[in-house]
Amino acid sequence: MANQNVSELKSPKRNKYALACSLLASMTSVLLGYDTGVMSGAVIYIKEDLKISDVQIEILVGTINIYSLVGAAIAGRTSDWIGRRYTIILASLIFFVGAILMGFATNYWFLMFGRFVAGIGVGYALMIAPVYTAEVAPASCRGFFTSFPEVFINGGVLLGYISNYAFSKLPTKLGWRFMLGIGVIPSVLLGIGVLAMPESPRWLVMQGRLGDAKRVLDRTSDTLEESKTRLADIKEAAGIPQDCQDDIVSVTRQSSHGSGVWRELFLHPTPTVRHILIAAIGIHFFQQASGIDAVVLYSPRIYEKAGITKPSYRLLATIAVGCMKTFFTLVATFLVDKIGRRILLLSSCGGMILSLLALATGLTITDHSDHTLKWAIVVCVCATYSTVAFFSIGMGPLAWVYSSEIFPLRLRAQGCSIGVAVNRAVSGGILMTFISLYKAISIGGAFFLYAGVASVAWIFFYTLLPETKGRTLEEMEPLFGTFFKWRSTMKELKKNRVEGDDMLLLS
Repeated sequence: MANQNVSELKSPKRNKYALACSLLASMTSVLLGYDTGVMSGAVIYIKEDLKISDVQIEILVGTINIYSLVGAAIAGRTSDWIGRRYTIILASLIFFVGAILMGFATNYWFLMFGRFVAGIGVGYALMIAPVYTAEVAPASCRGFFTSFPEVFINGGVLLGYISNYAFSKLPTKLGWRFMLGIGVIPSVLLGIGVLAMPESPRWLVMQGRLGDAKRVLDRTSDTLEESKTRLADIKEAAGIPQDCQDDIVSVTRQSSHGSGVWRELFLHPTPTVRHILIAAIGIHFFQQASGIDAVVLYSPRIYEKAGITKPSYRLLATIAVGCMKTFFTLVATFLVDKIGRRILLLSSCGGMILSLLALATGLTITDHSDHTLKWAIVVCVCATYSTVAFFSIGMGPLAWVYSSEIFPLRLRAQGCSIGVAVNRAVSGGILMTFISLYKAISIGGAFFLYAGVASVAWIFFYTLLPETKGRTLEEMEPLFGTFFKWRSTMKELKKNRVEGDDMLLLS
């Protein structure tokens, strides 16, 4: 019974309590989105007010991702110690302090310190939201629920763009400070809202609190039968005997607090763990290395290079980027559990390759023209929108969905934190080098390079990432471990399941 495929337990509608919990947890991702969106416009006024160079702008924009790398790296162990729920509250509190510091910054270094604090909070939020959501959601709609962090990242980006436009009319010294400081509002609302959420049932089992876990599973599962199945699978993964029915059981310190996980991930990994780790790190690396943050955060500068000279027009065009990201991520959330992870991921990556090539070509033509070419401007703007759209329908949300569901229970929090740390490190590297890169090889050349990276990403996704749709978290491990031969493994698992079902019918 513990190995029964929960996807076969049909439910007429989604569990509303699990939906509400997932929405609340995922709203922490607004913090990163808002910071990303608002900084794209705020740097125009920060540069003018603080009289800083392009290199300082690159560092200011990109270092929050390096700082969030630190937050993501320690968030996994923190969440194993204090729980997923309190880690979300901690993320909101840290970002609140960072937003206040940025809003009251009087010079460049004060502003950088505020970015450091906010970045730690962003790292915590990015790591914990998909982990909590994956652990609460039933298998029938886990992909839908774990797409929410990307939805809220995009919602935050859009809010940041709107904030840029709204405060751009204020005096320069006030405008950018309001843009950054207003970020305290979502962090306060999130910190309060999370208090109404339950703890993750899988974390509760790791602490030996079976009674509390059962109550949460009863409320977040589609049926009571599914709740029992999920509890049995989690107990098996945690090494707790199936016949144990006590509300509270004794567990080892290593199991409850995540000790020894780094050793298992890096020093002595099994082939299964190694394959999972490569998949999680790879999907996060390529999500950012394909240059999406350069498109989103430097879009005003891209439009300037394309020939849109008026700042307010560039900001309005940038708002449309936020709308595209939000809309197509919402589309992806409704498709991910219907058509699967691989189809969305491969079509998304393929569309990005074509869009980045079009953007690179348009920018190259504009760069070499001595007069404004309206058709080239249209190509560049449309290619920017299509790049964002294709990213948002697959690579954007699925990096969080996939990496949060493939790790075994004992490795999940800290394994996901590694993926998020890689994500932030690559994002920081892209943002801190983009201006220097396009000055060295031209802006068109930069996007040709990103298109090449996206092509490598497509090959990686096609060859190494198995489909995970419809499986419980405890059923993921058997899919991994054979690397390029995972298709044969899936066929064997399917054959064994059919034979098992036939045996049950005969008995």
